Amino acid sequence: MTNSPVTEPSPRQESVLRYTVLGSRRPSNYFWATAVSIGGLGFFLAGLSSYLHRNLLPIGNPIDLVFIPQGIAIGFYGVAALLLATYLWLAIAWDIGGGFNEFNKETGFVRIFRWGFPGKNRQIEVSCPISDVQAIKIVIKEGLNPKRALYLKIKGRGEIPLTRVGTPLPLAELETQGAKIASFLGVPVEGLSF
Repeated sequence: MTNSPVTEPSPRQESVLRYTVLGSRRPSNYFWATAVSIGGLGFFLAGLSSYLHRNLLPIGNPIDLVFIPQGIAIGFYGVAALLLATYLWLAIAWDIGGGFNEFNKETGFVRIFRWGFPGKNRQIEVSCPISDVQAIKIVIKEGLNPKRALYLKIKGRGEIPLTRVGTPLPLAELETQGAKIASFLGVPVEGLSF
């Protein structure tokens, strides 16, 4: 899934450009949350089975495990995995990092919105006048930890990321999106940083 405009601009909407940003509700997060939940539950039930001397799993025979040290270690790994799975499912439910980038010529403002963790700062919002935008910066770093990102350069605020965290966007999409935003705002695109 990618950052994409919510709708194609109609004549009425030509003054607003809006991109949704995918947060923690990525397919990979659903996969890992499910896998860790199943694995953690299996390990926890195996450790509990070795303690109770009663098979709680549909496959395997964890009764043969000696509770100390094997059953206790497996149970500990199961609890740790279930805690990690809980964190992953909560992050998905809260859509951490999800939001939108809105460039509105009618109001004259750029609005960057993201969801954070519950609490006082759950909603993270940055708003600034379009006149304060200096450029759109494209950063590309290849290698072991690749990074492809768009940044909004704002006077007095530095650089604000416009793309999602995690899986880098395809290069063609990154360049197209950067050029479209820069053209819409009437600012330059800064060179690529390798």
